[in-house]
Amino acid sequence: MDLKGVHFLLTYRCDSECDHCFVWGSPSATGVMKFKDILTILSEAKKLNTVDYISVEGGEPFLFYPIAMKTMREAVKLGFRVELLSNCYWATSVEDAVEWLLPVAETGNTELSLSTDLFHADSWEMEEFRNAVKAAKKLGISVAILSVKYPRSKVPCPSEIEGTEVGLSELMYRGRATSKLLEKADKKSWTELTECPYEDLANPERVHVDPYGHVHVCQGISIGNALQQPFSKIIKTYDPFSHPIISRLVKGGPVSLVKEFDLSHGMLYADGCHLCYDCRLLLRNQFPNALAPEQMYGEGER
Repeated sequence: MDLKGVHFLLTYRCDSECDHCFVWGSPSATGVMKFKDILTILSEAKKLNTVDYISVEGGEPFLFYPIAMKTMREAVKLGFRVELLSNCYWATSVEDAVEWLLPVAETGNTELSLSTDLFHADSWEMEEFRNAVKAAKKLGISVAILSVKYPRSKVPCPSEIEGTEVGLSELMYRGRATSKLLEKADKKSWTELTECPYEDLANPERVHVDPYGHVHVCQGISIGNALQQPFSKIIKTYDPFSHPIISRLVKGGPVSLVKEFDLSHGMLYADGCHLCYDCRLLLRNQFPNALAPEQMYGEGER
């Protein structure tokens, strides 16, 4: 695996409970990374000599602001470029947003990625978001705008906000989206879903690490636990063809999961993520370590 990025899921907790969230973030979600574990994983990532960036995300990382800032500072010290993702709940005014972002500006070598779309608010451009963008530009912080397509929306996403281009991505039907948004989705035959549409599982360039130590090549598909064995060893010994789930997905996408495990299934699905996620729900008891943690599967929420 030629790993380029490590995404820290600092917490599963979020101030919002968005319908499209594939990590099931919510105000009641548990799981927060300990700083000592973050330091260990950062050191392990440095050993690989291939990782060039660290992403700090959630949930909402600003809910655990001191740890998020310390993580960024330590990552920069080690020579990593850093991305910080947020939904801007804290930007109640431009002046207040400046105060929140001053430590980010002082960290250096950091990009602020901000989410705004119709899942977060009734408008593509909520006030807190505009405040955050304006504050970041005042402080000279590089800003990226992340938005997700809303199914059958009649309100077009703007091409730019506050002079910054909007990066609009597809809605992935996994996580909470499978229980909240399927009625609005166009469907296709399950037999067409023969590949993973978003991740190169044979040779991933990024992984996510969550508060419980799970190392995900796709959220909910774990290849090891960084609290139980060295992160660098997990990455160096990664073999997609020995993993019970990934090996099938590489071979023939979600359709292979259906066929090789003889799973019950519907005829129509929103996308490959939808079929894959439904298959994984059926396989969790058989492969509890590979399909973890419970948080990624909406334990207690479905």
